[in-house]
Formats: sequence, structure tokens, C-alpha cells
Amino acid sequence: MRVALPSLTSRPLRRWYATGRGATNASEDEIQAARKWLTKLHAETVPRDIGEMSFSRSSGPGGQNVNKTSSKATLKVPLDALLKHIPTALHPEIRSSRYVAPRSNSIIIQADESRKQNDNAHSCYARLHQLVVEAGRNAIPGETSAEQAKHVKDLQKSDNERRLKTKKQHSAKKSSRKGRGDD
Repeated sequence: MRVALPSLTSRPLRRWYATGRGATNASEDEIQAARKWLTKLHAETVPRDIGEMSFSRSSGPGGQNVNKTSSKATLKVPLDALLKHIPTALHPEIRSSRYVAPRSNSIIIQADESRKQNDNAHSCYARLHQLVVEAGRNAIPGETSAEQAKHVKDLQKSDNERRLKTKKQHSAKKSSRKGRGDD
């Protein structure tokens, strides 16, 4: 059974959010929609017909079986086909992935850990899923709980009070020197 990835419509981008690799230009609605989309995403929901799967002979040690079977799996997914299923907030992260081949404008994922074609094919789709999840982690800022926001506000307040106290002490020290002529 094939299940399509949930797709989102693109909207004009309104806000800058700092992320791990830079700033992403996305609206609050897009961020919320992308979070919701990512919670529904599972490795099984990645459509198997999104890309082209090919098999070839694996390299390296493994005895004579390596020379006989084509067990290495290579998944080639065109970026255009993948990005139309993914929220626009994740597009820059996906385009900067190490799996992207710029000349062919596609994502190429290879797996040859197992001696079985089927296991290697599943491994390719699992890596594609992991790529999308990682892009979501890097591109979408986490939600801040009310408790965490209060904690940060308290820390900022105490830091500001400490800074003002230090400035007053420094000012008092300077003003006490004015009368003596120690400058």
C-alpha cells in the first residue's frame, strides 16, 4: 500500500528564524504546519515510487558472493519530485544535504550494508526519511514551553539587575575619586 506524503501549499515568507545553519525565512503558520507535518511523517509513509531504485554489485570484502549478486541499492530521487511533498520551510535544508547531486538536481542515496537487495532498498528509504527529519530539526525552531520562557525571562531580569548593580558600584567608585584628586 502506497501512502502519499502530506503536502503543504507555499505561502509568502514573512519572518526570520535563526536555525542551525543560518536563517530561514518562514511565517509562524508555515512553522506550525511544518511541525504538524513532521509529526505525521514516518518511514513507512515515504512513497516507494518517488524515485528510481537501481541495484548493482557491491564493492569491498564479502567473499565470492559480492561478485555474483547485485545487492547494492541506489535510490535516485529528483529534487523537484521530493520538494513538492515537503513544506517550504524545509527546502533550504534539503537542498544543502550531503546527498544532493547538483548536476543531476537529485538526491542520491546508496546502501550496501546487507547481502539482501530488499534490506538495502529499505535502508535507502530509511535514510531518505532520516534526511527529511534532520532537515526538519535544523530548519524549524523548537517550541518553547511556558516554564522555559519564564525561566529565560527570570535569567534576563537577574542579569540586568546584576549589570545595573555593577554599573552603580563603578559609578560610586569614580565619583568618590573626584573629591580626592586621585585621577
